[in-house]
Amino acid sequence: MTEKNYVPWDLMDRFLTESFIWYGVPEAEAKICADVLIESDRRGIESHGCNRFKPIYIDRIVAGIQQPVTKIDILKETPTTAVLDANDGMGMVVSHKAMTMAIEKAKTYGLSMVAVRNSTHYGIAGYWATMATKAGLIGITGTNARPSVAPTFGVDNMMGTNPLTVGFPTDEDFPFMLDCATPITQRGKIEYFARMGKPTPAGMVIGQDGSAMTDSEEILVALTQGKAALAPLGGIGEELGGYKGYGYTTVVEVLSAALQAGSFLKMLTDFDETGKRKPYHLGHFFLVIDPEAFMGLDSFKKTCGDILRELRASKKAAGHDRIYTAGEKEYLVWLERKDKGIPVSESVQKELIAVRDAIGAGYRFPFE
Repeated sequence: MTEKNYVPWDLMDRFLTESFIWYGVPEAEAKICADVLIESDRRGIESHGCNRFKPIYIDRIVAGIQQPVTKIDILKETPTTAVLDANDGMGMVVSHKAMTMAIEKAKTYGLSMVAVRNSTHYGIAGYWATMATKAGLIGITGTNARPSVAPTFGVDNMMGTNPLTVGFPTDEDFPFMLDCATPITQRGKIEYFARMGKPTPAGMVIGQDGSAMTDSEEILVALTQGKAALAPLGGIGEELGGYKGYGYTTVVEVLSAALQAGSFLKMLTDFDETGKRKPYHLGHFFLVIDPEAFMGLDSFKKTCGDILRELRASKKAAGHDRIYTAGEKEYLVWLERKDKGIPVSESVQKELIAVRDAIGAGYRFPFE
């Protein structure tokens, strides 16, 4: 990718923020939404960054299935827990409030959990776990999503990609951050493959006949129609442990719906019985633990760091000269990108220009 295809961080931040404001998102909340998207690109997770700005957020606001102004109701609250209703507002906004509440409660009582219902896409799950690690806390979060994953021995897309994300503060320059979906891949990665004109690797998606599908465009259509499904971690069947991925996906589905009396499984499609588009009504959960309630933050960070360093120092397999721990690659991507900006593919360039022209913003991007 040439230098002109990189957009400076500050330029993209201003553009995204102003665009969200133009579409009705209040300024303070627009800044949150923009930062969540940009953070994804900082970590090299293009499938959830600016790549999704227009199709996942702006287009849904325009379609009326996502509210730009987020009305948050606190349905129930105790000293260590809370249940919030996002009323189909911005998932990133309600998640910021939920994690802020969870952090404050955990710092007071040692542990806390906040559940959210009737929400929308909340960006990369790692953003919320990182809010906790920056505060010297352990952060755990997850969300359900529109159906796309088949249970073991099944072919119907029943569950969402349902990330189970865990962040630990460490004594290193970056936290431990396990941020990944519970199927082999997530819909966002297939959307990325489709945008780049690439096939989806065989084994990630199964059709109604149980065979692998690889045409990315065809897969996205089939997923929406319920004619394809993602395989859980471990793959199809039980031989390589697919039932484990299926189990973890189910755990996230339950925690994203049952505590908050929210929607689940096939209820999360964006079309009603007449074929009209409707809000997703997603659920999230945010669990925070304060190491100070145990043997102290410094002790936790050192032990965690020692574990990660020993893992990276262990014997390497033939042909490999480095072992990574979760969050390390994302940190290295940031070091490589911090002075270059956000890489923007041709398809995303067209979307950014379309939004800019629609709102009449006076920007000119480097790729023009």
